[in-house]
Amino acid sequence: MKLLVLSDSHSSLRFMRKAIEKLKPDWVAHLGDFYENGAAMAEEFPNIPFYIVPGNCDQYRMSGLEPEILCPTLAGVRIYMTHGHNHRVKLTLTGLVSDAKKAGAQVCLYGHTHVADCHIEDGIWVINPGSCGHSGGSVALLELNQGQVLGCKILTQAQWEEIE
Repeated sequence: MKLLVLSDSHSSLRFMRKAIEKLKPDWVAHLGDFYENGAAMAEEFPNIPFYIVPGNCDQYRMSGLEPEILCPTLAGVRIYMTHGHNHRVKLTLTGLVSDAKKAGAQVCLYGHTHVADCHIEDGIWVINPGSCGHSGGSVALLELNQGQVLGCKILTQAQWEEIE
């Protein structure tokens, strides 16, 4: 099953819409900046479950009641998701990975840096999809099955447009 991860959309609804239509995910995670973009896509694609957290640019745009961290379990895989600004991810991933580990997560999703990354650290998949709103845009696509992460790809628009 596929989890599409988007972050830092900054009103790039067209990019998000095209990625969802082309990649046909089972779930979508949106990691903030701008929260309402994720909410708009959730309304447009009501048959796909969306998991959305706010980012640092959302603090004056939201009620303040939206959780900044979500930990859903998808296909038996526990996911820790946050925007990352409160973990100071531009400096280090240590606190982020530690918190994900404490939450019992197998996957840690974050954004904020606009720099795509997918690696395993301390036994946890650490994934930043980059920004779908800047520099041509990128997304992360995770393949999950029966409690396992089968793989992760960082895809630019040019790459996901080539997928059959």
